[in-house]
Amino acid sequence: MNEINAWEYRIVSLGSWWRGPRDEDLEAALNELGAAGWEVVGFANEYSSGKVRLVAKRPLTDRTRRQRSMPR
Repeated sequence: MNEINAWEYRIVSLGSWWRGPRDEDLEAALNELGAAGWEVVGFANEYSSGKVRLVAKRPLTDRTRRQRSMPR
């Protein structure tokens, strides 16, 4: 029987209304996400501003699932 993969997602916004992110900032964000096990699966460029949004996912672990189910 195949196991169904469950994912968690993260959205990271970079840049500002006046200018987009510098290459160094974008590279640092990508490296930070990758080191934490996130895979960037998409991005959106806000044309009315310089902002860029990265969409990342990683497998949902039992630990993360338990943390999300606990009341704060």
